[in-house]
Amino acid sequence: MSTPPVIAAVDGSEGSLRALDWAVTAARLREAPLRVVHVRQYAHWAQPEVLAAGPPTPVDDPVLDEIRARLRNLTGPPAVEYAGLEGAPGAVLPELGTTAQLLVLGSRGRGGFAGLILGSNGMAAARDAECPVVVVPPPGREVHDSPPLAPGPRVVVGLHTDSPDEVTLGFAFAEAGRRGARLQVVAAYPWPLGTWTVPGDFPPPMIDPDAVARETRTLAEGLTAAHRGRHPGVDVEFTVLAGDAAGHLVAASRDAALVVVGRHRRRLLAPARMMGSVTQAVLLHAASPVAVVPPAPDQTTEKE
Repeated sequence: MSTPPVIAAVDGSEGSLRALDWAVTAARLREAPLRVVHVRQYAHWAQPEVLAAGPPTPVDDPVLDEIRARLRNLTGPPAVEYAGLEGAPGAVLPELGTTAQLLVLGSRGRGGFAGLILGSNGMAAARDAECPVVVVPPPGREVHDSPPLAPGPRVVVGLHTDSPDEVTLGFAFAEAGRRGARLQVVAAYPWPLGTWTVPGDFPPPMIDPDAVARETRTLAEGLTAAHRGRHPGVDVEFTVLAGDAAGHLVAASRDAALVVVGRHRRRLLAPARMMGSVTQAVLLHAASPVAVVPPAPDQTTEKE
């Protein structure tokens, strides 16, 4: 394939079938092929770090047979190919991201405990894959404190004005453009602002919250100016709010087509791949599909 595929990870669960439907649409919008992958789990006693993946095998795969039947009457693009692999899904799925432009999976598969909100395979893929990962949640997830919004398709992206992630912003603008959706940029600022004084010092001046909000909005507009220039057809709205960024993004996920968040940059004192707390909270609680975007290669490590 000359164009990197959209990969849908399936295991026959309802969650993976919802993710498959989402991936079909994503592949069409991107004019990309679709690759449907089923990773057959090694025995529970196998060591995943040793037996990470096995080659495709010609044995019958009932899961892929079901998917073939489901997509048999698919008209038009995308072109679809199927792959059955053996290994530990938590190790194999992230590795597939090296050859994909997008990896899509459900929030939970067949394994694990029924009460888990996000399965270990979804968490591993979102944390470790080299391509953006979309996690599709189960239907009916409730979101509270969501303000009324204008109707129509909407993509949401979180913006940290102190350390903006250009790759995440670029992904969100491109996705909104493909979907003919408006882009809601959510920028949160801490409040109340913490100040330190020692006995005998003058008290710090009062800080006007409206002034902080205006400054945050100005920063958000400036940080997205280049992206808005590259995507003039995308309508952008800014949501500037005080407090918890994760809570605001979860609230904005109601009826959204997609919420886009950055993964995390590896730091010199913590070189392992990780996800920030905001990204984890959004994955666990958002009502819409969530795209986790890895940093650019030259941004994977930064100083503290």
